[in-house]
Amino acid sequence: MALIAIIDDDPDILDASSLVLKSKGYEIITATNPNDGYDIVKLHNPDLIILDVMMDEPDDGFFLAQKFRKENIHTPIIMYTSVSKAVGMDFGANEMVPVDDFVEKPITPDELIKKVEKLIIHQVKE
Repeated sequence: MALIAIIDDDPDILDASSLVLKSKGYEIITATNPNDGYDIVKLHNPDLIILDVMMDEPDDGFFLAQKFRKENIHTPIIMYTSVSKAVGMDFGANEMVPVDDFVEKPITPDELIKKVEKLIIHQVKE
Protein backbone atom coordinates (compact mmCIF):
# COMPACT_ATOMS: atom_id res chain seq x y z
CA MET A 1 0.00 0.00 0.00
CA ALA A 2 1.09 3.60 -0.54
CA LEU A 3 3.25 5.51 1.93
CA ILE A 4 1.92 8.93 2.96
CA ALA A 5 3.91 11.63 4.78
CA ILE A 6 1.83 13.97 6.94
CA ILE A 7 3.59 17.17 8.00
CA ASP A 8 1.57 19.22 10.48
CA ASP A 9 2.32 20.79 13.86
CA ASP A 10 -1.15 20.03 15.25
CA PRO A 11 -1.04 16.64 17.04
CA ASP A 12 -4.82 16.26 16.76
CA ILE A 13 -4.67 16.65 12.95
CA LEU A 14 -1.74 14.22 12.75
CA ASP A 15 -3.55 11.64 14.87
CA ALA A 16 -6.91 11.98 13.12
CA SER A 17 -5.43 11.95 9.60
CA SER A 18 -3.18 9.01 10.44
CA LEU A 19 -6.03 7.03 11.96
CA VAL A 20 -8.32 7.59 8.96
CA LEU A 21 -5.65 6.72 6.41
CA LYS A 22 -4.28 3.73 8.32
CA SER A 23 -7.82 2.33 8.48
CA LYS A 24 -7.72 2.23 4.66
CA GLY A 25 -4.39 0.39 4.65
CA TYR A 26 -2.02 3.28 3.99
CA GLU A 27 1.36 3.43 5.67
CA ILE A 28 1.90 6.75 7.45
CA ILE A 29 4.97 8.70 8.49
CA THR A 30 4.66 12.01 10.29
CA ALA A 31 6.57 15.14 11.17
CA THR A 32 5.59 18.14 13.27
CA ASN A 33 7.77 20.81 11.68
CA PRO A 34 9.19 21.72 8.26
CA ASN A 35 12.74 20.52 8.94
CA ASP A 36 11.68 17.06 10.08
CA GLY A 37 9.12 16.97 7.27
CA TYR A 38 11.79 17.65 4.70
CA ASP A 39 13.98 14.93 6.23
CA ILE A 40 11.27 12.23 6.21
CA VAL A 41 10.36 12.99 2.61
CA LYS A 42 13.99 12.79 1.50
CA LEU A 43 14.60 9.60 3.51
CA HIS A 44 11.40 7.67 2.75
CA ASN A 45 10.29 8.97 -0.67
CA PRO A 46 6.55 8.77 0.09
CA ASP A 47 3.86 8.36 -2.55
CA LEU A 48 1.95 11.40 -1.25
CA ILE A 49 2.65 14.36 1.04
CA ILE A 50 -0.01 16.02 3.18
CA LEU A 51 1.35 19.38 4.26
CA ASP A 52 0.00 22.06 6.58
CA VAL A 53 0.34 25.70 5.52
CA MET A 54 0.94 27.16 8.97
CA MET A 55 3.43 25.54 11.31
CA ASP A 56 6.23 27.39 13.13
CA GLU A 57 5.71 30.28 10.72
CA PRO A 58 2.48 31.21 8.88
CA ASP A 59 3.94 30.26 5.48
CA ASP A 60 6.11 27.22 6.31
CA GLY A 61 4.04 24.92 4.14
CA PHE A 62 4.36 27.18 1.10
CA PHE A 63 8.13 27.34 1.45
CA LEU A 64 8.47 23.60 2.02
CA ALA A 65 6.36 22.82 -1.06
CA GLN A 66 8.53 25.18 -3.12
CA LYS A 67 11.69 23.55 -1.74
CA PHE A 68 10.45 20.09 -2.72
CA ARG A 69 9.72 21.23 -6.27
CA LYS A 70 13.05 23.07 -6.63
CA GLU A 71 14.77 19.81 -5.69
CA ASN A 72 12.75 17.89 -8.31
CA ILE A 73 10.63 16.09 -5.76
CA HIS A 74 7.44 15.66 -7.76
CA THR A 75 5.50 13.69 -5.16
CA PRO A 76 1.86 14.86 -5.12
CA ILE A 77 1.10 17.30 -2.31
CA ILE A 78 -2.20 17.95 -0.59
CA MET A 79 -2.03 21.16 1.43
CA TYR A 80 -4.08 21.52 4.60
CA THR A 81 -5.17 25.10 5.14
CA SER A 82 -7.42 27.19 7.28
CA VAL A 83 -5.91 30.35 5.80
CA SER A 84 -8.78 31.06 3.45
CA LYS A 85 -11.22 31.10 6.35
CA ALA A 86 -8.92 33.34 8.39
CA VAL A 87 -8.05 35.88 5.67
CA GLY A 88 -10.81 35.34 3.12
CA MET A 89 -8.40 34.23 0.39
CA ASP A 90 -9.01 31.37 -1.98
CA PHE A 91 -5.99 29.36 -3.09
CA GLY A 92 -5.42 27.30 -6.18
CA ALA A 93 -2.37 25.37 -7.28
CA ASN A 94 0.13 27.56 -9.12
CA GLU A 95 3.88 28.10 -9.37
CA MET A 96 4.02 30.05 -6.14
CA VAL A 97 2.12 27.31 -4.33
CA PRO A 98 3.18 24.16 -6.18
CA VAL A 99 0.72 21.69 -4.72
CA ASP A 100 -1.78 19.34 -6.31
CA ASP A 101 -4.76 20.06 -4.10
CA PHE A 102 -5.88 22.24 -1.20
CA VAL A 103 -8.02 20.98 1.64
CA GLU A 104 -9.80 23.29 4.04
CA LYS A 105 -9.52 22.21 7.67
CA PRO A 106 -11.42 20.60 9.20
CA ILE A 107 -11.82 17.86 6.62
CA THR A 108 -14.19 14.93 6.86
CA PRO A 109 -12.69 11.44 6.77
CA ASP A 110 -14.57 10.65 3.54
CA GLU A 111 -13.27 13.78 1.80
CA LEU A 112 -9.70 13.08 2.92
CA ILE A 113 -9.83 9.51 1.60
CA LYS A 114 -11.36 10.66 -1.69
CA LYS A 115 -8.64 13.28 -2.26
CA VAL A 116 -5.83 10.91 -1.26
CA GLU A 117 -7.10 8.11 -3.50
CA LYS A 118 -7.46 10.50 -6.45
CA LEU A 119 -3.82 11.58 -6.21
CA ILE A 120 -2.45 8.13 -5.41
CA ILE A 121 -4.25 6.60 -8.42
CA HIS A 122 -3.13 9.50 -10.64
CA GLN A 123 0.49 8.98 -9.58
CA VAL A 124 0.38 5.23 -10.21
CA LYS A 125 -0.85 5.84 -13.78
CA GLU A 126 2.11 8.14 -14.58
